[in-house]
Amino acid sequence: MKKIPFFKMNGSGNDFIIINNRENIVEESIDIPLQEFVRRVCKRQLSVGADGLILIEKDSEYDFRWRFFNSDGSEAEMCGNGSRCAARFAYLNNIAPLNMKFLTLAGVIEAQITGLNTVRVQLTKPKDYRDNIELDGVDMSLSFINTGVPHAVYFVNSVDVVDVKGIGEKTRYHDYFAPDGTNVNFVEVVTPHTLRIRTYERGVEDETLACGTGATASALVAILKGKCETPVEVITKSGNRLKVYAYMENGDIKKVYLEGDALLTYIGTMLDEAWNY
Repeated sequence: MKKIPFFKMNGSGNDFIIINNRENIVEESIDIPLQEFVRRVCKRQLSVGADGLILIEKDSEYDFRWRFFNSDGSEAEMCGNGSRCAARFAYLNNIAPLNMKFLTLAGVIEAQITGLNTVRVQLTKPKDYRDNIELDGVDMSLSFINTGVPHAVYFVNSVDVVDVKGIGEKTRYHDYFAPDGTNVNFVEVVTPHTLRIRTYERGVEDETLACGTGATASALVAILKGKCETPVEVITKSGNRLKVYAYMENGDIKKVYLEGDALLTYIGTMLDEAWNY
């Protein structure tokens, strides 16, 4: 019987399976394609279940590198909540110190353990900001920014009454964002330093309890549009709060930090029946 040790962690309700793959334990244990392995073990009820899976791997220049997969098996460039969990995992397993750097497809991420179960990450520089986008079939204008992964942002009067899945799916697959699609955020401004947010995540293809890069994107767009000022506290669907710090220079965003929880739910061992079913 094949076995794979793992941690189950979550950031603001966004949950992940994290595996120390520095010795290629996953590749040596499975006899199916990696993306299919991810899809199967992330399936709730039949296996461990998660919004995504993270592989921690060796890197010659940084403390480690990661591979991040959505629950549908697609590999993504970045994940804000996942990055905090990966950092705490690396610290708990003596892979990295309190202050660390690790490599993602979006670039190098700097992370700092700031408390017993809180982590602050410096995300890659945002790019491709666009405003007042009009989409066919959607009766709202939106903004767009890439915070490591693409994010569309709608501002609404109340996030409680938004059709997150309906509008989110239509926007995610709209030709304007082809071929890669986009994540979609619905944002309510509560105060100049507080937002409420609900997010439709690409790769999960549904609303999630939280999205770190989405919270960051929403806060940055709110700042750029003059609706908020840094720091911005973002209240997620789970009720947990993320804090976004933006450092500006001549109206340009120079550095962005995301801080929030990274909770260790349990430590387990996956048997091959978790993916062979």
